[in-house]
Amino acid sequence: MFDANRYDGRMPYRRCGDSGLFLPAISLGFWHNFGRVDDFQEARRIMRRAFDRGITHFDLANNYGPPPGSAEENVGRILAEDFACHRDELVISTKAGHEMWHGPYGEWGSRKHLLSSLDQSLRRLKLPYVDIFYSHRPDPETRLEETMSALATAVHSGKALYVGISKYPLKRLKKAVKLLKDMGIRCLIYQPPYSILNRWPEAEGILDWLLEEGIGCVVFSPLAQGMLTPKYLDGIPSGSRAARPEGFLKIEQVEAQQEKIRSLGALAAARGMPLHHLALQWALRLPSVTSAIIGARNVAQLDDCLGALKAGTPDEALLAAIDAISPIQRTGRETNA
Repeated sequence: MFDANRYDGRMPYRRCGDSGLFLPAISLGFWHNFGRVDDFQEARRIMRRAFDRGITHFDLANNYGPPPGSAEENVGRILAEDFACHRDELVISTKAGHEMWHGPYGEWGSRKHLLSSLDQSLRRLKLPYVDIFYSHRPDPETRLEETMSALATAVHSGKALYVGISKYPLKRLKKAVKLLKDMGIRCLIYQPPYSILNRWPEAEGILDWLLEEGIGCVVFSPLAQGMLTPKYLDGIPSGSRAARPEGFLKIEQVEAQQEKIRSLGALAAARGMPLHHLALQWALRLPSVTSAIIGARNVAQLDDCLGALKAGTPDEALLAAIDAISPIQRTGRETNA
């Protein structure tokens, strides 16, 4: 039997729900830093270093960039040039649902959009299939049966090995999972935003339900787009994500959370660790969480984040202190990723 601990001493692997698939505790996301506006050679170095450190899960979406599609284009080139012989050691995921191109078929949850987008993603990635294909967001105007039928077709056609769902509220998630099951398709994984500053999956009971159902969970923005790093403890530095005009993180978002960020930073410092290490270990503390997706602007930043794996799981006293600073509450879901 596969021994996750023996397989790689540097990176722990976790079973994705009750499936046969293992994912690294830390996955690499391509929402930022891999678009046409970014340094291609640094992107290549990040991917190579991530793989060397045991990160085997690369998470993308059709609209990642900027501009949309360019992250998949860059990753596809790097996969072809540097990882061709390692395809079976990688889990590549992509998504469709957010706006990707103009016109009536460029977003949301129709079969037309999802399956056309998947074909486009495969061309950009230079791959015959992806390991996981997600419905990236719920579509309030399209019947859920249509959206789920597109995911089922992706598997039946051989263009995806597994399917997942991202950012659906619990009631709609339950219905989606049942529809897929009725079509003979198991929902492998669910992907929500989740961090100390954004605990809505706990508030809705989603994480507990996923554990009961044996569905894996990979969380994105565990560092709240960088807010849970030391860089924002004293304001908004130039060159940071919040200061960049093309990013999703806004200055007002940071300012609204500044008091919590500073309190959490002081708490982490009292425990002898940087804030982002505490935040990653906190996100990974629950048995329902399979993996946490991180981004990295350069290799040094990647290595720094992976240093969180050496930190211990937060104890009860630390968890209680975190709860006092940032309690569970409905804060609204991120919909841009």
